Amino acid sequence: MVGGHILTGLVDVTSDVAALDSEGTWAVLLPFAGPPVCARFSRRRPARPWPGRPWRGPARPSWTTSLDQCAYELAVEEIRTAIAAGEVYQVNLTRTLRAPLPAPSRRRSTDVAALGAALAVGNPAPFSAVLRLPDHGVHVASASPERYLSRRHQRVWSSPIKGTAATADGLGAKDRAENLMIVDLVRNDFGRVCEWGTVTVPSLFDIEHHPGLVHLVSTIEGTLRPGVGWGELVAATFPPGSVTGAPKLAALEHIARLEPVDRGPYCGALGWVDADTGHGDLNVAIRTFWVDEGNLCFGTGGAITFDSTPHGEWSETELKARRLLSIASPEGAVASRS
Repeated sequence: MVGGHILTGLVDVTSDVAALDSEGTWAVLLPFAGPPVCARFSRRRPARPWPGRPWRGPARPSWTTSLDQCAYELAVEEIRTAIAAGEVYQVNLTRTLRAPLPAPSRRRSTDVAALGAALAVGNPAPFSAVLRLPDHGVHVASASPERYLSRRHQRVWSSPIKGTAATADGLGAKDRAENLMIVDLVRNDFGRVCEWGTVTVPSLFDIEHHPGLVHLVSTIEGTLRPGVGWGELVAATFPPGSVTGAPKLAALEHIARLEPVDRGPYCGALGWVDADTGHGDLNVAIRTFWVDEGNLCFGTGGAITFDSTPHGEWSETELKARRLLSIASPEGAVASRS
């Protein structure tokens, strides 16, 4: 289920993003770590409520985290030290939670489509998506509020989220500073593939309300140069700036050093492309669950700037995860052990 439609009749699967400029309707997964998954389908119809059994998730206390509170806060301090040394301006630091999937029962399902249905009710999101390709090991359910790329022919948009709080009153100067850094990064990314003078920022620091959270969101848009396709566009802009940092390459080096496990689909992109019309929408795969070796996984994190406080950043990861985990595992509390 992507873009409000259900795609069926799998035709082929490729890791070549350039195939998105060929023909047909595609579901697209661009993992933060791992090869792209571009799946072409022969049929598309409007989405309908999940007709199967309701979701059965892991017991809440069974969740573990790749970075516990102490390790996460130490990593925040390391990033602040790097910022003070002039190595980087901002780094997105994340941790991965995982819990063993229970066995399905006659009344309950562990299919990610059932989880996607539960998320649609409990945490509706504008860029939600579910992708199931069992033969390719892909089981992803996303309740993302964030647009990575929207494309209409040669016109492209990106709407990075930077700045999160429980209420609008909680958004401050730090949130605006980190948002502005990513706006400049995305403008630079777009400038590599867009016509000169067409990259603009039609909205800056908009406040968006989502279940349990408010976000600071800006939009950058531009017109692609002739001959630029999906392959060149993704190469210029991926991974999304909001989940890396600035400068992007330096931030990625810190992420690789400080995060003990690969992000997998988390912080990548998930969505659809209609190659026949030249339209497409890809989210930033945050607020996203995936299945890995019998475990249900979920990522949470935030942007670290010099004004960050270790405890405040840990608390933000908890805030972002709380509602989603209450849907995936309705009872108990989140374990914080590594």
